[in-house]
Amino acid sequence: MKFKAFFTDDGIALLDKRFLPAMDKVGRVCHVYLTPTHAMLLHNLLGPTGTGPDGGGPQCVAQFAKDLLFREYSVSSRNGNRVAFAVDVALLHRALRSALAVHAQSPAAGDASAAIQVKLVNKLPAGSRSASPFLTFETKGARSAVVQDVPISRPLSRSDVERLQAALDSAQELPQTLVQVPDLPQLQSLVDRLKNVGDLLTVAVTQYGDLHLHVATSLVTVGSEFRKLRILGVRATAPVGDQNLSASTRTDMAIERGEALSVQVNMKHLAKSLQCHLAKPDCTFYGIAPGGACLTVIFQYFIPGTRLTDKSISFYCRLPDGCVLGADVIVDGANADGHEEIDEEPQPVIPEVP
Repeated sequence: MKFKAFFTDDGIALLDKRFLPAMDKVGRVCHVYLTPTHAMLLHNLLGPTGTGPDGGGPQCVAQFAKDLLFREYSVSSRNGNRVAFAVDVALLHRALRSALAVHAQSPAAGDASAAIQVKLVNKLPAGSRSASPFLTFETKGARSAVVQDVPISRPLSRSDVERLQAALDSAQELPQTLVQVPDLPQLQSLVDRLKNVGDLLTVAVTQYGDLHLHVATSLVTVGSEFRKLRILGVRATAPVGDQNLSASTRTDMAIERGEALSVQVNMKHLAKSLQCHLAKPDCTFYGIAPGGACLTVIFQYFIPGTRLTDKSISFYCRLPDGCVLGADVIVDGANADGHEEIDEEPQPVIPEVP
């Protein structure tokens, strides 16, 4: 089992400034999954009963084309040249930033020959009788070369790699209707207020472009509604007579007509998913899986200087149904008209992994 590569400048900047800070907020430990074509950071794909490192929380997948992050990328194993292991995100980020600081002092910084190298190694820690696996960073500075070892778990077994791949495959299907949500910091502010009311949030998405959020207790039900959001996928025209009805009534009627879906999610899980704004997506979509199985949150990235989807990055979260019945809702209206239309409607990308 081997892995070795050199970081590209763009790739290491993406990890340092965007994705590692976001993933650290989702959970302390994540899986790194390397295939011949992609590199991924994964939270909770194996679930709390498997060898998943977090034991709960939203599923989160950050997937990159290998050429975006690395050059001279080489990975090999008996599991179809796939390697996966768990790592502490904060330790990984600290080592990456330290390597960048050393690299910046090198007179050859920016030269491909002086790029930061990363590889898997087995080493004998001080005081130990058996070797342990590490993710090693090698950096050449102005006066010295620095080697940093980040401890990792034992690489996943063949069966766990297969389970990890199966979990990724099962997450490929997009909800039929996606709505573009308001900017994430605004949504996070709303959730911060609602989480003081209850632990479960009911989310409804209609084919009219409406997003409803509410939380209910035995004493109070509060929430918010965002209307006329941009839609990707299946859409419908809202009945004219519904416009004068309350938000809760309109939502219930849309669900009865099969033109909306709802799901209850853990408020803490949703709050964690909102921390993904640290990865600075260009836009975000919410959708609900058939039968209300989960809330899918898709973060979309554009090719710099364009409004075209960057297919080398796929970033999304899935929040499972909280399995608790909801209640009627008193909703404050918040119209979200005026979102910029894109000439070519880019589809959120969740590319299939070979």
